Formats: sequence, C-alpha cells, structure tokens
Amino acid sequence: MKWTIYSDGGARGNPGIAGGGVVIQRDGLVIKEIAKKFGKKTNNQAEYLALLTGISWLLEQERDDSDKYEFFLDSELVVRQLNGQYRVKDAGLKELYLQVVEGIGKLGKEVNIGHVRREINQEADRLANLAMDEQ
Repeated sequence: MKWTIYSDGGARGNPGIAGGGVVIQRDGLVIKEIAKKFGKKTNNQAEYLALLTGISWLLEQERDDSDKYEFFLDSELVVRQLNGQYRVKDAGLKELYLQVVEGIGKLGKEVNIGHVRREINQEADRLANLAMDEQ
C-alpha cells in the first residue's frame, strides 16, 4: 500500500497565528484532510507541526510493514533538514525535528520526504489557511 502525504504549515507574522494542513492519500485516493490550529508559532515550526500531524494520524491507523510512505512539503528548509542536507541549528526546531524523525522511524522501512512547489501543494495550503482563519 502506498501512502502519499502533503503537508503545509504557515504563520501570519513570524511568530504569529499558525496552522497546518495535511492531505493524506492511500493508493492515489484522498482519505483524510486535516486543518489544525497551532497557536503562536514561527513559519518553520508550523511546517514541522503540520508534518507531525500527518505522521501522528498515520500511526493511529492500521498499517502493514510493506507500506510505503511519501511526504511532500513546500518548505525546502524542512525537507533538506530531514534529508540530512542541512543541520538543525535552532533549538525550537531541533525538538520538532527529533519528534518527526522518531515518528518516521515508527512508520516503517520505506519513507521518502520530498519538496514540491507551492502550486502542487495547494490543498494542504488551503487547509493551513483555514486553520489560521479559525483562530
């Protein structure tokens, strides 16, 4: 089974009112959309929190060891940090980074994290804005 997860986080102000959006697909079909409020956070914190929201939802589902996971974000910074290209220097991000790494480890063997342009991530962006609008 292939899971594809699109996530986006944002903050109005930096830090400011923050929210995240997650779109989860299984074998190409959208099975879950999440809009989540994060309170006052930075944009980068919101990106990590949106990704964590998707990971947490997946960990609650019935899964198989042969499942494959693809995560797509429009934050180059977060993608490069998670793929080991950049170090995580900010203390506030380091804690979130470690939570994501732990969650990914619990998912299974085949996990890929990739960058997508904003226009490809429009639905997750819409959900993140919806969450920010509700605060």
